Amino acid sequence: NHSSILAWKIPWTEEPVPRWCYTLNIQDGEATCYSPRGGNYHSSLGTRCELSCDRGFRLIGRRSVQCLPSRRWSGTAYCRQMRCHALPFITSGTYTCTNGVLLDSRCDYSCSSGYHLEGDRSRICMEDGRWSGGEPVCVDIDPPKIRCPHSREKMAEPEKLTARVYWDPPLVKDSADGTITRLILRGPEPGSHFPEGEHVIRYTAYDRAYNRASCKFIVKVQVRRCPTLKPPQHGYLTCTSVGDNYGATCEYHCDGGYERQGTPSRVCQSSRQWSGSPPICTPMKINVNVNSAAGLLDQFYEKRRLLIISAPDPSNRYYKMQISMLQQSTCGLDLRHVTIIELVGQPPQEVGRIREQQLSANIIEELRQFQHLTRSYFNMVLIDKQGVDRERYMEPVTPEEIFTFIDDYLLSNEELIQRREQRDICD
Repeated sequence: NHSSILAWKIPWTEEPVPRWCYTLNIQDGEATCYSPRGGNYHSSLGTRCELSCDRGFRLIGRRSVQCLPSRRWSGTAYCRQMRCHALPFITSGTYTCTNGVLLDSRCDYSCSSGYHLEGDRSRICMEDGRWSGGEPVCVDIDPPKIRCPHSREKMAEPEKLTARVYWDPPLVKDSADGTITRLILRGPEPGSHFPEGEHVIRYTAYDRAYNRASCKFIVKVQVRRCPTLKPPQHGYLTCTSVGDNYGATCEYHCDGGYERQGTPSRVCQSSRQWSGSPPICTPMKINVNVNSAAGLLDQFYEKRRLLIISAPDPSNRYYKMQISMLQQSTCGLDLRHVTIIELVGQPPQEVGRIREQQLSANIIEELRQFQHLTRSYFNMVLIDKQGVDRERYMEPVTPEEIFTFIDDYLLSNEELIQRREQRDICD
């Protein structure tokens, strides 16, 4: 069917035409002959035939032949059906053809789901055995499908300003070959501790063709807070965490010389209210009716500093000058937690006092011995909150000098913090 070699046919009928070569017949084609004798002498000596093929066939062999004296034609030829080469398969696509690889066959291309065709949609097998157009390609231009988890809100844990938040990774599907090459998270990992406020978590997915899709959700962390506590008058607060968040504990402290009455600490509850009620700081009660100087001094331990002033008699010039200066600085003394004890005169008229409270004769005697205070002349001693003798004075000093010494050498950390916050200011 595909080809047929030149056939030399011997006609079974006698013709008056002189026949020299066999009549020329070509399957799927034709021979156009010219005889030197003219007319129908198509096989006579010297006849020349031009050979051609029908459409869809290609001539293989000689284009023209001549009838030779040897009674043979000068060559042979046949018509072969024309074909184009088989089209290669395309990645992520396919094609269907109307008539295989034969002439005029049209092949239509299509791509798999998720891919788009770029190039010629169809190609035709042409007469020169080549396909029209060029080979198309299937490209993935569809981004992946991505779905983030829902936004979420969490309460901070007790005594913390953070909450630990977990979530499942986003659902990602590629529209083409199903391959996701990268999933990038912008923001903290699941299971991280998130501070108070709103946090945007963003995911971006990439497929094999570098198409990308993003999604985002919000993590919101709330901190339960109680109203801010006020420090007590003549006192201060120390709090855990930041002092007003759920679970924080605030402890009440009183300044030196003041005593706390009421609950020592309060807790910020999940209802955003403080437990208990605020205590108050009341002036320290000094009991002078004790058996010994040690019993008196113990009451001041870790609470007050003492300035003990000794003078031979009430009319002593240094004593009067010192008392006058100190009376004008009661606020500064109180801020520095200083209590004054006066020991004045000679027995049996000797007087010992703390403000208006009188001391007994044996406590005066013990105080003098403990602190090495003579009755012979004016002298003073400054005692710290641990009961240690820190400075002695043989003549009057200004309150500023005493204050400077205390501020430079004797303040505790809490007192320094309070001074920095400038809660302690005298008018």
